[in-house]
Amino acid sequence: MVVCDICGQALSSEAAVRRHAQHAPPGRQPRCPLCGAAAPGCDELRRHIEAAHPALPDAPRPELAVGPPECPFCGEVAGQELEAHVRTRHRHLLGAPGTDTGNDEQLYECPMCSLTCTDIQILEEHVDLHLEEHNFSEVVYFGMLFLGIDGNIRDLELAQQLQTEEDERQRSEEDKREREEFKKLQLLRIAKGEFKKCDLNHAYSIPKRQYGLDNSGGYKQQYLKNMEKEVDRGSMQPFEYHKRKAEMMECLAFGIDDGKTKTSGVIEALCKYYQNDNKDVRRVWLSTGVDHFHSSVGDRGWGCGYRNFQMLLSSLLQNSLYNDCLRARLTRSMIPIKCLLHHWNLLWKESDTALIPSIPKIQSMIEDAWREGFDPHGASHFNNRLRGSKAWIGACEIYSLLTSLRIKCQIIDFHKPTGAMGTHPRLFEWVLHYYSTDNEGGAKVVCTSKPPIYLQHQGHSRTVIGIEEKKNKTLCLLLFDPGCPSQEMQKLLKQTSDGTSLKLLRKFLGSLKEKQYQIVAVGGVLSLEEKAARCCASQVLTSEKIP
Repeated sequence: MVVCDICGQALSSEAAVRRHAQHAPPGRQPRCPLCGAAAPGCDELRRHIEAAHPALPDAPRPELAVGPPECPFCGEVAGQELEAHVRTRHRHLLGAPGTDTGNDEQLYECPMCSLTCTDIQILEEHVDLHLEEHNFSEVVYFGMLFLGIDGNIRDLELAQQLQTEEDERQRSEEDKREREEFKKLQLLRIAKGEFKKCDLNHAYSIPKRQYGLDNSGGYKQQYLKNMEKEVDRGSMQPFEYHKRKAEMMECLAFGIDDGKTKTSGVIEALCKYYQNDNKDVRRVWLSTGVDHFHSSVGDRGWGCGYRNFQMLLSSLLQNSLYNDCLRARLTRSMIPIKCLLHHWNLLWKESDTALIPSIPKIQSMIEDAWREGFDPHGASHFNNRLRGSKAWIGACEIYSLLTSLRIKCQIIDFHKPTGAMGTHPRLFEWVLHYYSTDNEGGAKVVCTSKPPIYLQHQGHSRTVIGIEEKKNKTLCLLLFDPGCPSQEMQKLLKQTSDGTSLKLLRKFLGSLKEKQYQIVAVGGVLSLEEKAARCCASQVLTSEKIP
């Protein structure tokens, strides 16, 4: 005779034990000694105990009965008569489905395993065991093992990993091929003399993927796609995804930037720092208050030009010379007519920087400038369309947009190095002259009324917000970079004596060694007649070249 090590039943052979463990005969199914739930066989009973009654982290799991099982309520050894013992001695606590208690007592049935109890509190405690999160995970795991699909899931995960690697390889090859095609296209255009027709080199404005019009979507599509990846990785909860999606869609509907990438107050913090620092800085000139905007998940990799325009616009809106000209135009442009009255009071109560347009709105504003007739040659490079794309923009597009808003500006083209080792000292001298004109005096820190300067070079753009003159007469530009996250910019708001955070902003002569730089500098407001004249002149857009 062979005894089942789970329920203690004596059987004739090992084969009979195995059959018994899988399927017990009707009426003799083993029951859980902890909750009384019936199981088809002893193997299933073992899995039930492992899943529904896991051991506590600091307590050993009770061994399954090797000998005659004990009653879980009184501890008496009941052997094979455990079920009859529990029904007879403890029927006031526990009953089986369909069993009449004989006292007209109400029975409460577990909705998960059909266990019935006469005491509602005991049933609630029993159901709590089912509802614990780690219990569910173990039940799923044991169910997968029982169904034999654990191996299939591992195979699926491996297949997904291999597919991801293959997708990345194909994207890398595609990017390389597009870069090569882009270079060939530029060489062909130069050979045809297209750049000679336009004095200003539009190459800065040409996006990497065929001007950014490859039908891969724009800001909204990239924003949603990157959030979906975060959900897949488990770094974002689904409810957070839907919340941020709704916020993004609302901002896009009104054309207003959500401000989540904005850092304010840096210019003011720099003024205080320089006033207290007397080490190596002789004088410093700073722009009117500028908010820093960095790239987000929606424009990372292509949105630097738009972010620099937001920085420039934030300063113009804080300058009384430009505020009146811009405010009405931006308000009318960004708020749909049907929502205008509802949000009018809110807009006028908010600060002027609440009118900063979103990136898709800036794209629409540039398209509007093209429709007015600005820079038709540049518009043709983008097929007259920016919205819904990841198109890179440059100095030409910034000039057209500002001029369409009646902001007087000019493009300066530092088309070749003017110093040793590929440096651009003439660029630094021009910036110093821009800030120091009309700001002469003996003050060490000069907070000028000058707007910041848009600075473009091949593949990236930044914003010049000031310039330092060292005691040894060397110059150092102060730049806002859209690639610098707000966490780093926040460090500039903290007053530190060593000024180490200024490394984020400082660019010395040897730090700027690109072959060519272009800047867009603002210098007043245009009348309607002047705007019309500049629109006609932009049919062949030109720049001032230095040298």
